[in-house]
Amino acid sequence: MSDIGFGVIGLGMGKHHCMAIDKAPGARLAGVCDVDEERLNPVAEQYGCRAHTDYSTLLEDDDIQVVNIATPSGSHAAIGAAAAAAGKHLIVEKPVDITPARIELLIGAVQRSGVKAAGIFQSRFDPLNNRIRVAVQEGRLGRLIGVHGHLPWYRKQSYYDGPHGAWKGTWDMDGGGSCMNQGVHTVDLLQWLAGPVKGVMAMFGVFAHDIEAEDQTVALLRFENGALGTLYTTTCCFPGYDQRVTLYGSEGSITKDEGLLNSWRLESDPEREEEQEMLALFGGERYNHKASGAADPMAVSFDGHTQIVVDMIAAIAEDRQPVITLDSALHAVEIIDAIYESGRSGREITIG
Repeated sequence: MSDIGFGVIGLGMGKHHCMAIDKAPGARLAGVCDVDEERLNPVAEQYGCRAHTDYSTLLEDDDIQVVNIATPSGSHAAIGAAAAAAGKHLIVEKPVDITPARIELLIGAVQRSGVKAAGIFQSRFDPLNNRIRVAVQEGRLGRLIGVHGHLPWYRKQSYYDGPHGAWKGTWDMDGGGSCMNQGVHTVDLLQWLAGPVKGVMAMFGVFAHDIEAEDQTVALLRFENGALGTLYTTTCCFPGYDQRVTLYGSEGSITKDEGLLNSWRLESDPEREEEQEMLALFGGERYNHKASGAADPMAVSFDGHTQIVVDMIAAIAEDRQPVITLDSALHAVEIIDAIYESGRSGREITIG
């Protein structure tokens, strides 16, 4: 099979998509699009691909079979629907869009067009996260009691300013702030590990930035399996610390900081031999903290994006759905939407 042509729309985080496509076997970057020519032209020159200032002309290019959408979050569904109508497969940055209703409209457009579409939740490809998920699903933690996600990140005011930052922290285009933009990965990981969330209570506010939406959110989560949990997201916490996820069970508990395992304690492992094995694989110095994005969004590794590109190529070749479907990416936005509704109303919000 010849290389699959990819086009990237939006060259903020879209630059990571370009690097991922360039690294992925069987992928070829055929076009890039951005309204800012000062950002667009150097990228097009770097990769030797066509440059577009209007995404509609990129969608007309028959050499492009897959479109990666990395524009401001509130524009994802509209651009995605246009790409699907043009017969392009889609890879959509997180969140797929900023409301469940918009995501459902995009899912419908994808289904009608018969194209394939994937979301960007690369944490699901992480080997440690997969080992944790299997342990939960096999009941090795016993009854799941507590599920906690903590994201104490930091962003300077300049992150929210200027021509490429003004949409961030707004309700219309970002759909919120630290919870929707940064925290959506943590929200997705919690529900992917522990199962769907059925209720939330939350508070949020603006504490350290000149923005419209929020830069700190605290939420209580009620999972369908009966577990209770907490979520904390912020962009106020200098100097920025790694994401922490903790799962407590009646027969075992697991804690991790981003990609670094801290503990793997199971009642079925009294000699702690399995814990030592897991710590040897996923603990210690194996994790690069500088690539976490805790203080710099562009420091995030693009390896996870590469895995999603490779999976899309395989999905096309095998005529199957990508691993991270838009349907599976929907629930994280449902949870965050409920968190914001709870914060505004002061009451628990039931999901579904």
